[in-house]
Amino acid sequence: MQLRRYVLTRRPAWALLAVFLLAGCAAQPVSGPPRAAAFNATDISWIQLMIPMDERARLLTDLAPGRAGDPALARFAERAAQRQGAELADLRGLLARSAAPDTRPHEGHDMPGMVTADTVRRAGALSGEEFDRVYAAALRAHLTQSLLLCAGERASGGAGEARELAGEMEEAGSEQLALLDAAR
Repeated sequence: MQLRRYVLTRRPAWALLAVFLLAGCAAQPVSGPPRAAAFNATDISWIQLMIPMDERARLLTDLAPGRAGDPALARFAERAAQRQGAELADLRGLLARSAAPDTRPHEGHDMPGMVTADTVRRAGALSGEEFDRVYAAALRAHLTQSLLLCAGERASGGAGEARELAGEMEEAGSEQLALLDAAR
């Protein structure tokens, strides 16, 4: 009974305390990049996965000019290297704007579609038609997985600029797959 009387007589104090507590939970200004709050866990995971995927693909693509046997595949690799470089710059920019740490959680992982270190080593010892087969298969797997990841980002990402980049990468990846098929 005394507790009930205490709560009833102190109701204004409880209401004021609730207001102060709720005000403390309200959105606070984000220090750092002004758009950091727009990035959700899907955005961060996508960015942190796409960077090592593109870095590994770039290692393989950089081998192509001196090792490809098919001139069409060598030309494809030149364009792919430019695209991968631009994507990496865009992804690193997004990572910086997201205020997420560059912790490289996927470093060293060999996931579906990721060019493995073994594939890069093996391709580095090949040339001509053998290189072309290894390169085309690895890049096809990379592009196919990238399309799936970009679709996931577009569907569940929170930051408009990340979803937009995913859409651009998805479109470019589809074009690259078509060009790769035409070159092979």
